[in-house]
Amino acid sequence: MSELAPLISDLGTILIVAGCVTILFKWLKQPVILGYIVAGFITGPSVSFLPNVTDTANIKIWADIGVIFLLFAMGLEFSFRKLLNVGLSAVIATLTIVAGMMFLGYTAGNAMGFTHITSLFLGGMLSMSSTAIVFKAFNDMNLLQQKFTGIVLGILVVEDLVGVVMLVVLSTLAASQHFEGTALLGSLFKLIGFLIFWSALGIYLLPTFMKKIRQYISDEILLIVSLGLCLLMVRIAVGAGFSSALGAFVMGSLLAETIESEKISRVVQPVKDLFAAIFFVSVGMMIDPHVIAEYIIPIIILTLLVLAGQTFFGTIGILLSGQSLKVAVQSGFSLTQVGEFSFIIASLGVSLKVTDSNLYPIIVAVSVITTFFTPYMIRLSGPAYNLLEKHIPQGLDQLLAKYAAGTMSDRHQNDWNKLLKSMFIGVTVYLTICIVFIALFFSQIYPFIQERLPGIYGTALGTAIIFSVVSPLLWAIITKKNHSPEFQKLWNDNRFNRGALVSLILVKVLFCIAILMSLVVRLFNVASGAALIVAAAIVISFYFSKRLRKQSLMIEERFNQNFMGQEDTQEKMNQTKSLFDGADQLANLHTADFTVSPDSCSAGSMLKKIAPRTRFRINIISITRGENQIDLPEGNESIYPYDKITAVGTDEDLKRFGQELDTRRETGKNPDKRLPMGIRNICLETTSKLNNKRLSDIKTKAFIVLGLERDKQITMNPGPDTLFQAGDIIWIVGKKGAEQEII
Repeated sequence: MSELAPLISDLGTILIVAGCVTILFKWLKQPVILGYIVAGFITGPSVSFLPNVTDTANIKIWADIGVIFLLFAMGLEFSFRKLLNVGLSAVIATLTIVAGMMFLGYTAGNAMGFTHITSLFLGGMLSMSSTAIVFKAFNDMNLLQQKFTGIVLGILVVEDLVGVVMLVVLSTLAASQHFEGTALLGSLFKLIGFLIFWSALGIYLLPTFMKKIRQYISDEILLIVSLGLCLLMVRIAVGAGFSSALGAFVMGSLLAETIESEKISRVVQPVKDLFAAIFFVSVGMMIDPHVIAEYIIPIIILTLLVLAGQTFFGTIGILLSGQSLKVAVQSGFSLTQVGEFSFIIASLGVSLKVTDSNLYPIIVAVSVITTFFTPYMIRLSGPAYNLLEKHIPQGLDQLLAKYAAGTMSDRHQNDWNKLLKSMFIGVTVYLTICIVFIALFFSQIYPFIQERLPGIYGTALGTAIIFSVVSPLLWAIITKKNHSPEFQKLWNDNRFNRGALVSLILVKVLFCIAILMSLVVRLFNVASGAALIVAAAIVISFYFSKRLRKQSLMIEERFNQNFMGQEDTQEKMNQTKSLFDGADQLANLHTADFTVSPDSCSAGSMLKKIAPRTRFRINIISITRGENQIDLPEGNESIYPYDKITAVGTDEDLKRFGQELDTRRETGKNPDKRLPMGIRNICLETTSKLNNKRLSDIKTKAFIVLGLERDKQITMNPGPDTLFQAGDIIWIVGKKGAEQEII
């Protein structure tokens, strides 16, 4: 009689127990992740009176696969456009939270007697909140339409990226076992180069590749292709000296930019759920009741540290980013849990054998407790804000309001800042791609050519290959933003600007000459002086080459098309940050999305009958119907079941609108072929096209006027007879570039 392999019997035990426990937790309205951890505890070595896992080594391999697919799924939900959409608020808040919690965790670890490296890992674990748990809590509490929830979800997006970087940094520190600034800095530069190169190359190639094969792939083939690409990037990342988790996350974020991103998420979901469940079960197996009993005091201390620290640093970080005190308090109280990324960091420490053995069960216990308290902390944010509002000094309250107003203003954007920022990003990306291509060429391609075609012929072939690759990139570096509106405006505004602008161009030219010099010296072994002359001549020829100009523009056009995407996602419409200065009522405006219920009494009605602007003080900026999207719909437009509506308003007004329509909040992704809609404010200059015009005279479908500020008086949704004057500050919602019809 044949025997059943331990791997199969163990997997059966895990899935049966996990299924029963998670059903129980679902009935108790508790997070499923907690159910998996409890199932792992039951099937682990700590519980002997029930069937348990016999071969934990095999389960560890499955758990490692679970980490890969979990990070891959996180990458699919990440997308670079989503990172751009979350805005500066989320970035500032995230950096504040991570820095603060890293400091608290490291200090607490040292105080508890942990080693320095264990304390660093502890700080990393405490700084990561849970995307899955927070989103579920918001959904269960019907809070997804609130302004602060969009900011919190944006912070969690940035935290995912920070968590991936943290894995690399902690791995480097663990490998060296001591703090070497040079080695750490080198690893960070290597990581940045890896991310920039593969991100740019992936965005350039993958969306086009997926469009080409779209008609030939079924769900089955798409699943195989997606997981194959994921594991390919895992091999590349590990080969480059990074973790498998980084490779999985990068490939997921690249596939998130493709036309099939939503479909990939759907077909990968069951695989991710299976292996992620095994990973969290393996986490539960690490729980030792004796260790928890022994370390109950540190567990309580760390739990209180997470609850208090995340609340404090979250509130401070969001205040620093320019949000109101109410939004900051609500957001800070929502981030008070130890998330799934913490388990991945803990697993890394265990696998590298650099953390104390008792840390894993301690952090699991802290995670369970803080997860349980999450909904209660969110509910507590309201009373906490009311208490603060009553006792905060009036001067401080006014100072916070002015600070928020000042950071939100975009009327006085500096042309120099805009030019330098865009030029720096573009040049950095192109330089990084050039350097990585050159490194790959001399380490892999050129030795291969010389081995099979030695001498001058091999050198000529190698020269032709590397120059054909880098020449369009170098042309782009030299000319990047030289003809942009900001550059032209600065050039024409002030003669003193011209010297600085010419210097910027010269710096870019020098970068290109340095790159070409290194190529000439390496390929032809000539003196530096001769290489300098040759490189300068090549740069001049590059600049005037029409062929290179055409190639470079084609590359950039494809990259921009793939990055912006014809099949952009709903996150474009879900920009919850406000770009207002002035009154609180305007600063609290944000976008929200609804799906019209099939049994809604408003289905089939025209917008002018529903009267969203007058009855609810909200503006509908988009209706998506199937593959079609109607931007800034007029009053004669009707709404139908399953229409997806994007509206602008305050939390309260949007909530009333949703209740009136009998709609539900849309939480999934939504294809969108149009330009992103944004909220912005504009100060009317004396040359503005709107001066001395009435609102009724403006015949455009590019934007809607939301509000008007004149002499510090605010008018929401101004009437058709409103006459615009120079000095007015108007708030609009519309497509990118809509302000060109005003200025």
